[in-house]
Amino acid sequence: MKKILLLTALTLCLSLSAFSQKYGYIDSEYILGNIPEYKEAQRDLDRLAANWQKDIERLFTSIDSMYKSYQVEAITLPENLRVKREEEIIKAEQDAKELQRKRFGRDGDLFKKREELVKPIQDRVFNAIEAYAKDRGYAFVFDTAGSMTIVYADTKFDLNDEIMKRLGIVVKD
Repeated sequence: MKKILLLTALTLCLSLSAFSQKYGYIDSEYILGNIPEYKEAQRDLDRLAANWQKDIERLFTSIDSMYKSYQVEAITLPENLRVKREEEIIKAEQDAKELQRKRFGRDGDLFKKREELVKPIQDRVFNAIEAYAKDRGYAFVFDTAGSMTIVYADTKFDLNDEIMKRLGIVVKD
């Protein structure tokens, strides 16, 4: 009987402490979108990606031109020249695909540049959120951006403006 009473009391204490935890949410896209350095970094990344994409498209256009020229001449070319041209086309295509992977691949130049430009800003936002949550006693802060789904959120738990104040960002309405 004492065990049941003790277990019930313990369960009651734990459930009451769970209700006293504070929760809040932010929208990281909204916050980042209001940081001028983040917008500038995104513009720089977009420009860089567009330039690299144009370069790669030029390479593939050149390869396509080489192939079309080869198709026209292939009938009249001797075997050794035909093989040599085929190898040149294949090599050019492999080089173009390698450049594409180098620029846009998983650990490519664009990823590295994004890490260089955007990560420090994201870290600054995360540190502001963490400091605010600790100062105000929040147990959890959810991010509504991305794949997180919150069906309902009372606006009194919206921490976006508080985090932006902590970051020194003034939103103009």
